[in-house]
Amino acid sequence: MKNEIVVVENPKSPEAEMFRNLRTNIQFMNADSEKKVMLVTSTVPGEGKSYVSANLAAAFAQIDKKVLIVDTDMRKGRQYNLFSLRPRPGLSNFLSGVVDQDFVGEKENIENYIQKTDIDNLYLISAGSVPPNPSELLVSSKMENIIDSLIDKFDVIIFDAPPCLIVADALIVARIVDFNILVSAQNLTKMEDLNKAKLAIENVGGKVAGVILNKVQMTTKRYDNSYYYGERLSTAKPKQRK
Repeated sequence: MKNEIVVVENPKSPEAEMFRNLRTNIQFMNADSEKKVMLVTSTVPGEGKSYVSANLAAAFAQIDKKVLIVDTDMRKGRQYNLFSLRPRPGLSNFLSGVVDQDFVGEKENIENYIQKTDIDNLYLISAGSVPPNPSELLVSSKMENIIDSLIDKFDVIIFDAPPCLIVADALIVARIVDFNILVSAQNLTKMEDLNKAKLAIENVGGKVAGVILNKVQMTTKRYDNSYYYGERLSTAKPKQRK
């Protein structure tokens, strides 16, 4: 397992504390509902959506929630690498029905693609083999049925999706989850792109629950005074700076 899983590898760090606070915010947001399926995406590559997905999942697993990460980034999926697991078979193999000869079990059963991580209560479906047509696979009936097949087996399901302004993959999945989270990065994400991403998700019927500001450089002293602001999950529409 990579040291990027800070909630496990460095649990006393400011970063780990931020993920625990983010977990709490999401729990309060869903206190009166059964919503437990979320999608994490970004506007462009490099904003840290896979890092956020992995650490948020691990944070939920640490409070005895049974958690599943589904790596929906079939072009550049990296969750298997973060958790030192097999890259395939994964989501693309399930959706396409194309598996290696040594595949064990019924290939139509999504549970045969689930891998156990080294973290208690945390499981992963990797992105799988790189297909020529990720978007076409995601609009299949198999994809729509995945949540129904897994909803009763996990307390939290997190879809790690590609950047939503680069390809359509995230928008396809955004409409079938309970809510979506946008990851932005300090000194990288443009406010214009963030607004475009929010609007794109809402236009397909998805709900944007909030925005996470990632890659904030801070000292321990600064963290003591400002970490609540740094990870705040806001449901307000971002405002343009004057």
